[in-house]
Amino acid sequence: MTTMTDTSNAARFREFKMPDVGEGLTEAEILKWYVQPGDTVTDGQVVCEVETAKAAVELPIPFDGVVHELRFPEGTTVDVGQVIIAVDVAPGSGDAPAPVAAPAPAPAPAPSAEPEPEAPKGRQPVLVGYGVSESSTKRRARKGMAAIQAELNGHGAASVAAAPAPAASKERPLAKPPVRKLAKDLGIDLATVVPTGKDGIITREDVHAAATPVATPVPAQVQAPAVAVEAPAPVEAGAVVAGARETRIPVKGVRKAIAQAMVGSAFTAPHVTEFVTVDVTRTMKLVAELKEDKDMAGVRVNPLLLIAKALLVAIKRNPGINAAWDEPNQEIVQKHFVNLGIAAATPRGLIVPNIKDAHDLTLPQLAAALGELVATARDGKTSPAAMAGGTVTITNVGVFGVDTGTPILNPGESAILAVGAIKLQPWVHKGKVKPRQVTTLALSFDHRLVDGELGSKVLADVAAILENPKRLITWA
Repeated sequence: MTTMTDTSNAARFREFKMPDVGEGLTEAEILKWYVQPGDTVTDGQVVCEVETAKAAVELPIPFDGVVHELRFPEGTTVDVGQVIIAVDVAPGSGDAPAPVAAPAPAPAPAPSAEPEPEAPKGRQPVLVGYGVSESSTKRRARKGMAAIQAELNGHGAASVAAAPAPAASKERPLAKPPVRKLAKDLGIDLATVVPTGKDGIITREDVHAAATPVATPVPAQVQAPAVAVEAPAPVEAGAVVAGARETRIPVKGVRKAIAQAMVGSAFTAPHVTEFVTVDVTRTMKLVAELKEDKDMAGVRVNPLLLIAKALLVAIKRNPGINAAWDEPNQEIVQKHFVNLGIAAATPRGLIVPNIKDAHDLTLPQLAAALGELVATARDGKTSPAAMAGGTVTITNVGVFGVDTGTPILNPGESAILAVGAIKLQPWVHKGKVKPRQVTTLALSFDHRLVDGELGSKVLADVAAILENPKRLITWA
């Protein structure tokens, strides 16, 4: 719960503390400030984006006023309960100290002239989330790359005035959060990037193209950040330096949590992994047929959908696999619901959001839930709640072209199914060698509560369904 306390001038200033964004997390990194000292803010307006050990979330402020002070720069990890911003809630009522900007980070990221994100209209103010009332922040002009480069080279204001400036964009450029982060890292103003994606969306390729030097002059904001001539510039951690023999990347946020969880899981639960290679030709034919089915219109149909449904049916037939180990009480906790986790690779690292009560969903509902889960993960908007409470997970390593792997259990779960690449291979079918669509499945399980027989039955059931998907009807 967010806590606010008044400063010494109780009638004038209010402080906003880093809230507990859920799941018992104790700290978060400030990724981006959407306001600066002197900006006007309103109740429910998003003021910053933070990254916890599980996801990136946006924080709305719960009162009106003028930003007086930012306590921490972008890139700082802040404990829950620490004050991150002070707001003058009674501006104009008397003399007040000058606004104080956040301490400069070391090193500071390249300034961006990108228009500030706007929250969707019609959303109610929330403490943690992604939809709040529309932003009314009044931004002050910031220095662009041309101004900074001119100052570093000693050319002064004259050179800055002569530098061409891109026309101000009336609308926010369309780009997904990972693309915006890439543009920020490269010092690219999205307003200057020519979009080539569908519906005018800026893609990663567009950003890279804007960052690539060309023969014709380009606005200063599109050029890569310049290095000071008279003094060495600090190198951002993780940045690639020409000629360097190694690069050090800080482990924090989601990636740090992943590392800790995987180590804890690997050395706590005794893993057993079993494999089976299966002919999925009929499943692939069914996928093609479902794509043309009017009942599946508007949802994405792919092999993962039927694999997920096959696993849900196998769990129904073998419910003992859907359990957890309670170490303090030395108990096996049998789950009577399935929150199906789907491992997703994102720019921030591996995350495992899950579909709540997946066992109750019809095939079209499951397809819609999978599509929403993947889209949200790719946009970097997966909430901590979406990653909590999983019972069994699927990891589709086949999308990377590998045959299979030995997956590590998601902490607190008893099983994880790895799906390998589906390839055309010679296969004995009806007594003859024919080209068939074949894949390899790998099931890892916690041997404290799942013995070899149970694990084998689950894996065999999944394989049998994928070999003959009619079993989705006869076994369901």
